[in-house]
Amino acid sequence: MNRKTMLARACATAALLAAGALAAAAPASASPDKPVIALANAYFGNSWRHQMVDAFKEAAEKAKAEGKIADYIILNGDGTVAQQNSQLAELILKKVDAIAVDAASETAVNGVIEKACKAGIKVVSFDSVASAPCNWQLNFDFKGYKRDQAEWVLKKIGGKGNIIVVRGVKGSAPDADMYGSQEAVLKNFPDVKVVATVYGQATASVAQSAVANALPSLPHVDAVLAQGGSDDTGIAQAFDQYGGDYAKKMPVIEGGGSSNFIQWWAKQKEANGYSTISMNTTPGIGGAAFWLAYGLVKGANPPKLMIMPVATVTDDNLKDYAGLPAGVIVSPSYSQEWVEQNLIKAKPSN
Repeated sequence: MNRKTMLARACATAALLAAGALAAAAPASASPDKPVIALANAYFGNSWRHQMVDAFKEAAEKAKAEGKIADYIILNGDGTVAQQNSQLAELILKKVDAIAVDAASETAVNGVIEKACKAGIKVVSFDSVASAPCNWQLNFDFKGYKRDQAEWVLKKIGGKGNIIVVRGVKGSAPDADMYGSQEAVLKNFPDVKVVATVYGQATASVAQSAVANALPSLPHVDAVLAQGGSDDTGIAQAFDQYGGDYAKKMPVIEGGGSSNFIQWWAKQKEANGYSTISMNTTPGIGGAAFWLAYGLVKGANPPKLMIMPVATVTDDNLKDYAGLPAGVIVSPSYSQEWVEQNLIKAKPSN
């Protein structure tokens, strides 16, 4: 893949996309020829979500400039089910043609999604998916890649030692899936002890605070299982600031695709041979979700469940990503053509 496609954009439009903001005060009149596509994003509190919204907006702006859509709407929430249900109800009243939903809950938004479907609106949930039967799901294999990453890390420390588990966005489907996989892997490593479990909200500042608060009461930590979204950067900062024995040997921290963490890793590797692995879901899915929603309005009939690839950084390809700009998550962008070939025409996932 061309490295330029891996340069994800930092969030440069936070003011425009603040929680609850509309990309347009009122959508232009919708029609099958020129639909209105909406994004209902439940949570906007970390860099991954900012980058995801930017990807959706970039795709929507391209489609609008090319005359493919009449307009688009972006609604960002505070992470609560109540607000997202309100978002969805508002979009139903606006009679949009399609809604891409990054859900606050796998089940608690299903009722409103079903109402949207009955109103003739195409709904695709993605990243944090909803289980309403009428909606299409664009997901990641959270369980699979977190299993592989956790196994790598625990084998790296010799199958024994003390670890911290840093969970993600509380109440979300990805957090449940990833944590479940980590727990399953841990059962196969009886000599690994979990000395603390904290929530990092997939956010550098929250993860840093949570780990820093826990460290003084813990024995020496050999590894950290995390979830991504820039929590890796916060975790590394917490250990850097704590110092002590960690100044000489850092624990093996799971990377979650944050460019700041990858830069930190590259410096550690050069200084002392530090080794880890980074695997992350790609926020470019926001663009893929837009083009998928557009395709549904135009009559496409993709599988009900589609799986997106994850991005992996290892010691072998670390140098390819060490030059990424600060504050972004490793991610390609996904074009309309990519979506048509890899999602809409894909074979159903089992």
